[in-house]
Amino acid sequence: MAITGDDVSLDQIVPVSRDFTLEEVSPDGELYILGSDVTVQLDTAELSLTFQLPFGSHTRMFLQEVARACPGFDPATPDPEFQWLSRYRCTQREPSLRCWISASGTRIGGGGSHLDGLRPHGKGLLVDQSSRGQDKADSLLTRQNKSKSEIADMVRSATITVSNKAHILTMQKFELRDTIVKSHLVQKEEDYTYIQNFRFFVGTYNVNGQSPKEGLQPWLSHGIQAPDVYCVGFQELDLSKEAFFFHDTPKEEEWFKAVSESLHPDAKYAKVKLVRLVGIMLLLYVKEEHAAYISEVEVESVGTGVMGRMGNKGGVAIRFQFHNTSVCVVNSHLAAHTEEYERRNQDYKDICSRMLFSRGDASLAPVPISKHDVILWLGDLNYRIEELDVEKVKKLIEEKDFQTLYAYDQLKTQVAANAVFQGFTEGKITFQPTYKYDTGSDEWDTSEKCRAPAWCDRILWKGTNITQLSYQSHMALKTSDHKPVSSVFDIGVKVIQQELYRKTLEKIVRSLDKMENANIASVTLSKLEFCFQNVKYMQLRIESFTIQNGQVPCEFEFINKPGEESYCKLWLNANPSKGFLLPDAAVEIELELFVNKTTATKLNSGEDKIEDILVLHLERGRDYFLSVSGNYLPSCFGTPIHTLCYMREPILDLPLETVSELTVMPLRTEDDGSQLERPLKIPKELWIMVDYLYRNAMLQEDLFQQPGLRSEFEEIRDSLDTGMIDTLNTASFSSHSVAEALLLFLESLPEPVICYSAYHNCLECSGNYTASQQVISSLPRFHKNVFHYLMSFLRELLKNSAENHLDENILASIFGSLLLRNPAGHQKLDMLEKKKAQEFIHQFLCNSP
Repeated sequence: MAITGDDVSLDQIVPVSRDFTLEEVSPDGELYILGSDVTVQLDTAELSLTFQLPFGSHTRMFLQEVARACPGFDPATPDPEFQWLSRYRCTQREPSLRCWISASGTRIGGGGSHLDGLRPHGKGLLVDQSSRGQDKADSLLTRQNKSKSEIADMVRSATITVSNKAHILTMQKFELRDTIVKSHLVQKEEDYTYIQNFRFFVGTYNVNGQSPKEGLQPWLSHGIQAPDVYCVGFQELDLSKEAFFFHDTPKEEEWFKAVSESLHPDAKYAKVKLVRLVGIMLLLYVKEEHAAYISEVEVESVGTGVMGRMGNKGGVAIRFQFHNTSVCVVNSHLAAHTEEYERRNQDYKDICSRMLFSRGDASLAPVPISKHDVILWLGDLNYRIEELDVEKVKKLIEEKDFQTLYAYDQLKTQVAANAVFQGFTEGKITFQPTYKYDTGSDEWDTSEKCRAPAWCDRILWKGTNITQLSYQSHMALKTSDHKPVSSVFDIGVKVIQQELYRKTLEKIVRSLDKMENANIASVTLSKLEFCFQNVKYMQLRIESFTIQNGQVPCEFEFINKPGEESYCKLWLNANPSKGFLLPDAAVEIELELFVNKTTATKLNSGEDKIEDILVLHLERGRDYFLSVSGNYLPSCFGTPIHTLCYMREPILDLPLETVSELTVMPLRTEDDGSQLERPLKIPKELWIMVDYLYRNAMLQEDLFQQPGLRSEFEEIRDSLDTGMIDTLNTASFSSHSVAEALLLFLESLPEPVICYSAYHNCLECSGNYTASQQVISSLPRFHKNVFHYLMSFLRELLKNSAENHLDENILASIFGSLLLRNPAGHQKLDMLEKKKAQEFIHQFLCNSP
């Protein structure tokens, strides 16, 4: 039975961001207090509380600082671009404050701190956000004035992430002492926790766009003990165009209800969270009695379809804390077709790199999938059986020789090659392939395509104290062309022993009392200057350096320079950008440089350069200055349409001064009689890509819907920028890669094909073809040419719709959001605008000029 009402549902559980109270009550009734630079003495009768604010930074002349941080820099001849460098953080040491708190909780004296985040990963519950505004006096209620439930339900929201290279703890609004306490608690976790097994049910089902037609009990509850946790994933929940482009679907509620009604009857369950990306949905339930121990629930989704964002393929995930163990559940639907295993590998890597969970505070580094104690990965991974013909595969299945058949499984091969799922485990497969069946039966695919059977639907795991009890398919369900798969696990979860935790905490605090607060943090950086040569559009470049700490625990953070909103330019990122180091510990920092549509145009024009200074700040220590330099190779991606029309030669064959002049050249409505060389009617780069598709992809199924390979995009980009057209013509590029490159090109245009100034007119006249034609006729010459050229190409594609399965709605939806963009901050189109943009483009696809 599933209970999802407001009285039990955990659907709103999120990491709670609020001011924590001073109080923390142990199981035996004693009160203890911790805080920023707080010295704590525990006594059965009374507590002594002392705390100090940290030292401020020492003021230094900025040129002297640069000279120390950057060897070889001459203070006598400063570069004007460095004049803004100055020290601006300076806080005075505050006097020590002391207060006494009796065992009853009555406060005598002054002082306070935000401390509740230091309590162990114990119970959590829903908290009314309106309670944040209570007076501080309310946080000092005596224990007898607090109900038992209020004491038991105090919420902790701090997330601990321990690097495998160094102890890096980025905490929510904590001072140095709090962070030190947390780091020591992580190190000594085994001293105050024990392992308790909980039963997890993990299930995956590709439902092929169908509505539920049968009960799900054979999959979810028959023949098993009532699980403590249910993780249920679906793929292809809805295959309609509306779900794909507008993300709305009634199927979500239908399948949620079907699951809720089919959970184990011997227990009551609460829904923790539901997350969906188009047709990929993941549900998390827990037994009602475990609800109080679930916290820090976050969801994320990553689309890996066309342009790396379409949600027809990708993954969704839910992460949460269960007692003191962090768990991440991922449901993914990877690229289809037997030959596309490399694309599946890339989808997996994209999900791993882009799936980052926020932590309730924008200043805190997000948590990746890999930083969890337990990872459960399920879904339609789409890996097929290769090198065997269909009949041979079916014969081995009939003989139940799954071991021989498994030797030809693509996922097995790719895992063995260390290409995907490094460190994951999959149980032994003892069931027949789960794809592809005739819907409503157990018969293999009898359609014209006659797909070979394959184990598309899989469940893998990563972590310790995990025992798989079962791994099976469920042939009784016949709604889809896939069969559902399930796995039951016993997972050892770290549970807090409150008394041991309290003693461990006391010991840590006593040891910190002996630390000399006057010590100044100091680190050594392995590198201070970073040079990125020949940076290209959408090519990730990484340079790394090491921070080696000295004898004093320290917090580090890259800070904003005066007058700037971020610590670095948009094309740069430091990972991690802040953290904590124990004495003698070290951490590797990666500087990631990535130029995209947002930053390419200014780099093309020379308005921006690959130059920046990063300021690495140490709490209670000095600042370090890191110099970043390099050069960007101009690209047709991110270059205005009219600029490309005036570039008769490849952009990399032109002098940088010429590229800069043409890029900043104002948009002309008509030829103004300038002395510039006669322009092309449309950009040659656009013509090259469209011509390739016209010659090679008119019959290609799923064009503009199936993503290409990143490596091929890079080759296509280089061919366009260098003019090596022969490479594009002779190379065996996937049509999907060229199609995706075309979409990325249109997306990167700083001024869209339909200019921002015409945006609102287009939306107003969508549905009126005559008025729409008039709007297009008013566009600047080159933009108008490009629009008509693209529409002609798309109409040619539609002439082959019987083979390529494209229709006007699909193309209008894809190109509508690229050709029409909202000028208000260049924000994404809302649902109504998106539909009007689709309708506007739809008119031109259905009507010849």
